[in-house]
Amino acid sequence: MNETFLIHALAGLGGYLLGAVPFGIVIARLFGLGDLRQIGSGNIGATNVLRTGNKFAAALTLLLDSGKGAIAVGITYLLTQDPFAGLAAGFWAVMGHNFPIWLKFKGGKGVATTLGVLLATAWPVGLAAIGTWIATAAVFRYSSLAALIALAAAPAYAWYFATPQHALLAGLLAALAWVRHHENIRRLLKGEESKIGKKKKVA
Repeated sequence: MNETFLIHALAGLGGYLLGAVPFGIVIARLFGLGDLRQIGSGNIGATNVLRTGNKFAAALTLLLDSGKGAIAVGITYLLTQDPFAGLAAGFWAVMGHNFPIWLKFKGGKGVATTLGVLLATAWPVGLAAIGTWIATAAVFRYSSLAALIALAAAPAYAWYFATPQHALLAGLLAALAWVRHHENIRRLLKGEESKIGKKKKVA
C-alpha cells in the first residue's frame, strides 16, 4: 500500500473519530438541560444549546465543536508534517460531526467544526469566514443564514489567501453545509426560521 495513501487514510480516520464526539449532547446533559435531540430543532450543535437559554453551555459547545476540527488538523500536521494529511483530517472531522457513528450517523450540521478546520488549515480564511458570519448574523439575526453565507464565501477566501487545495476543501465543506441546512433554507424562504436568541421548547 502506498505510504502517502496510508497516512492520509489514518489521518481521515482519526479526524472522523474526533469529530464524532457529540459535545453538544454531553454539555447539555452535564448542565442538566436534557436530551439536546429533544429540544428545539433537535440539532446537536451550539445554536440549539443556545435555545435552552444557557449561554455558557452554548459557548462551551461552540468552543469544543470548533476545537475538535482544529485539533484534528493540528495533531495530524504535528505527527506527519504533511499539510494534505491535515486537510484530510479536517474534512473527516466535519464528516464525523455530521454523521457520528455513536449516534447512528445522525449528527449536526458542522458549521462550528468547519470554522475550526478553516482556522487550523489557513487562519486568514477562517478569520474571514468568521467575520462574515458575525456581520451577517448581526444584520439579519439568523444563525443559519450567517453560516450559509460565510461558508459559501470561504472557497473564495481560500483561493485568495491560501492554495487551490484549501479552496477545494472549503468548497466541499460549504456544499456539505448547504445540503445539511436544507430544512433551514426552506424555513428561511417561508419566513419561519428562528432568530438568534429566541428560545424553543421541546420539539
